[in-house]
Amino acid sequence: MGTETVRTPPADGAADLKSEQRGWYFYDWACSVYSTSVLTVFLGPYLTSVAESTADADGYVHPLGIPVRAGSFFAYSVSLSVIVAVLVMPLVGAAADRTGRKKPLLAAAAYLGASATTAMFFLDGDRYLLGGALLIVANAAQSVAMMLYNSYLPQIAPPEQRDAVSSRGWAFGYAAGSLVLVANLILYTGHDSFGVSESTAVRICLASAGLWWGAFALIPLRRLRDRRSATREAALPGFRQLAATVRDMRRHPLTLAFLLAYLVYNDGIQTVISQASVYGSEELGLGQSTLIGAILLVQVLAVAGALTMGRLARIYGAKRTILGSLIAWTLTLAAGYFLPAGAPVWFFVLAAGIGLVLGGSQALSRSLFSHLVPPGKEAEYFSAYEMSDRGMSWLGPLLFGLTYQLTGSYRAAIISLVGFFVIGFGLLARVPVRRAIEEAGNPVPDRI
Repeated sequence: MGTETVRTPPADGAADLKSEQRGWYFYDWACSVYSTSVLTVFLGPYLTSVAESTADADGYVHPLGIPVRAGSFFAYSVSLSVIVAVLVMPLVGAAADRTGRKKPLLAAAAYLGASATTAMFFLDGDRYLLGGALLIVANAAQSVAMMLYNSYLPQIAPPEQRDAVSSRGWAFGYAAGSLVLVANLILYTGHDSFGVSESTAVRICLASAGLWWGAFALIPLRRLRDRRSATREAALPGFRQLAATVRDMRRHPLTLAFLLAYLVYNDGIQTVISQASVYGSEELGLGQSTLIGAILLVQVLAVAGALTMGRLARIYGAKRTILGSLIAWTLTLAAGYFLPAGAPVWFFVLAAGIGLVLGGSQALSRSLFSHLVPPGKEAEYFSAYEMSDRGMSWLGPLLFGLTYQLTGSYRAAIISLVGFFVIGFGLLARVPVRRAIEEAGNPVPDRI
């Protein structure tokens, strides 16, 4: 971060780097279960039901005396957790750069998040406030930990290996999410045969994600090594660091223009991921087993979709392929608005559409952004990329929650997200990526 320009891996032995890479993959394996099982599948519908059970006659709960529709409480909690993460990430990032000791900070963030997730086992009765608090802690901690985790990539892989190493970590995460979702589905659908209630089965699924996160985080924490920065004065305190990076980005306005487009449409993507289960359960009346199966389908098809979009990018270029995916996102959400209630088959069709564009949209965006980063500024720009990403992703859940609060309709809430993809498409279409790559000082690929 800051003015530091050299973040390439040191001349470590190939075997040592391979060992670190294998350890690095396992953090995605550890924490992706939280994103899939907790944030995407179980917590939204369950926390909403807990809030609704304690709501007044008009359907409102009153956290800190503020009237909030019970159906909006989860979305607001997600939004607040992202705001907390954005406030904390610059401070943690500056401390990591200043001391060169990222691993203790990664451990603290990972185990704070894992502990809060495990404590979700106690969300019975009317404890919706406890649920909101644990969600805010867990989600903010996960964001901070992911920032630190991603910052290891330039240290453990030379430039020619980073795409492959990063892709393997991503694949590990989706594999873990799919594996645990299968176990969740067995427990949830067969909870009577296991001698537990449906509510207890959900709370076990939530808590097990925290235990999984904490257990497998031990592997990267054992294998990754800290390396002190060669430029100690590069780190700036907290928000001064972010401000310095933004000032530098102003010298590359086309890079900044792409980043703005990405932040807009990615906010839509993240909101769809976090709110789809609430929409399915509350608006469409679908059971938890149906939702788990749909999310499992998304996990599997996201891998195939990313590989397919990668091949399309080689033919048509990354920018055109991303633009095509944004059209697909828009059509998928529009179709979601018209889904009939109580029809799981059509919800699975919608899930398939999301899965086919989910992985590729994000993978190609990250790849395209890497071409727009000035040489020697990779770590600094990607740190800002992560913080800015989290910084925008509170807006989608807030819009979703506000739309439901004002209309009482989840269909209106889901269609409100179309704007993120339409605006993102318009912003990205205006970015001349070839000129942006040239102005960043990088070679222009044949297809981009």
